[in-house]
Order: sequence, then C-alpha cells, then structure tokens
Amino acid sequence: MIRFLCFLLLLPSFAVGAGGETAIALRQVEPRGDDQASLQRGMRTFMNYCHACHSLQYQRYLRTADDLGVPHDLMMEHVVFDPEASIGDQMQNAMSEDAAKLWFGAPPPDLTLYTKLKGGPDYLYTYMLNFYEDATRPFGVNNLLFENVGMPHVLQDLQGIQRKVCKQIPLLAANGGEVRDPLSGEPVTEEKCGQDLLDRGFSPLELVEGSGGLSADEYEQVIYDLTNFLYYVGDPGRLDRERIGTFVLLFLAFFFVFTYLLGREYTKEIH
Repeated sequence: MIRFLCFLLLLPSFAVGAGGETAIALRQVEPRGDDQASLQRGMRTFMNYCHACHSLQYQRYLRTADDLGVPHDLMMEHVVFDPEASIGDQMQNAMSEDAAKLWFGAPPPDLTLYTKLKGGPDYLYTYMLNFYEDATRPFGVNNLLFENVGMPHVLQDLQGIQRKVCKQIPLLAANGGEVRDPLSGEPVTEEKCGQDLLDRGFSPLELVEGSGGLSADEYEQVIYDLTNFLYYVGDPGRLDRERIGTFVLLFLAFFFVFTYLLGREYTKEIH
C-alpha cells in the first residue's frame, strides 16, 4: 500500500523533474488490445528503450507472454534481460533507488498504471511526440506538453531532433477573418512563436531533416505501439472482461423473456 501511494505521488513528474503542464491539445489515439503484432512491437520498444529506468512492477513476464502470443522460451531469450529472472517474475528493472535519485533527482515512476491515471493513452502518445532540443536543460531536451521535464529523449535516434521555430502566419481581424492588404489583396502576416503558434493551430516544432532513423510516420507508429502496449499493461484483462460481459448481457436478455413470462403467470389472477 505504501509503495502504491508513493507511485501516485510520483506520477505528476512522469520522468522526474520540476516540470509543468502546458495547454496543448492531446493527439487522439485508439488502443487495440486485439492487435498482437502492435503489442509485441510496443513491448520490444519498452524493453529496449524504457525498461532501464521504468519498471512494470504490477505485470508479470508470464502473463505478458501468454497474452501477446510469445512462446516462453523466446520471451526469456529476447525480452528478459536479467539472467536470474524467471518467467513468473514481475517486470522490475535493475536500477537501484539510490542510483535513480543521484541521476534524476528522484526514482522514475513505475508505468504499469500510467495510461490509467495520467490523462489516458492520448497523454502518453502526445508526450512522446513533443520532445525538442533545449540546451538549457540537463539532458539537452525539453517537452512541449510537459515543460522542464527531467527526462532524456531516449527515442531521439529514431525520431530525430526537433527544434522550436517561429512562423509567419496570417494576421486575424477582430471578427476572426484574415487581414488583407487593401492594395494587393494578399494576407497580412505576423510572426508567432511557441504557445502563440499552438493557439493558432500550428506546431512550433520542426524536425531537423535527416537527424532521425525513421520517417515521421514510422516514428508515430513506434509511439502508437508503445502506447498500445502500456495501455494493455494497465488493464491486461480488459479484452476478457469485455468478451465475458457480452455473453452475460446476452444471457440476461435471454433470461428476461422467461422471467417476464413467469411474472405474468404469477400475477394474472391479481388483475
């Protein structure tokens, strides 16, 4: 119970650090618990890039392997990095609490329930797409969704480097229409940066061409798979529950017919 309360206290800092939420629109994402290929890719990404710092202490390798259709021997060979771990162990990492405090200021939070307690899968998906270069931060990056977060961009080699930019966008009149030059009829533009760009529906981040190993679409697929996997981990029994719930509702609908007829038989002499 104490460990769970500590986990809740750490959640606002996602990856540790004195950060603050910013008002940007979350990207919508629809997790698919029945897409085993996506879940397997997401598990691979998590274990290779995230598991060194973040654990999944409420999930077991055995349950994950069975749900994702991964044979136990392949799970132990390619996913479980601890030579002393067994297939029935919880998905803990090897980082000690003292080392985490030294490197990050506080232990990175466990992510088992993260998509259930921190804005849902939309938050995680948006967060992982909005890292940008910031030389003033300890790890050289910041995040548009969570400013001054103390987390390195572990997937930068895949996504590439994003930088904040300013853009010339049309000036808006009081009625919401574009202001146009009375002589040329061309829109009058103004320079906007940061939050002002977001308020007008433009992204203030620009990807440095050739700095990442994946295209924008490929990287978004990686983040979708990761989000899908962590959403599954937060509620691994969701598909079974929904499947059983469907049969329960069908049974109740079928049983209602006989209950109604029986009720009419019992009460026909009353009326």
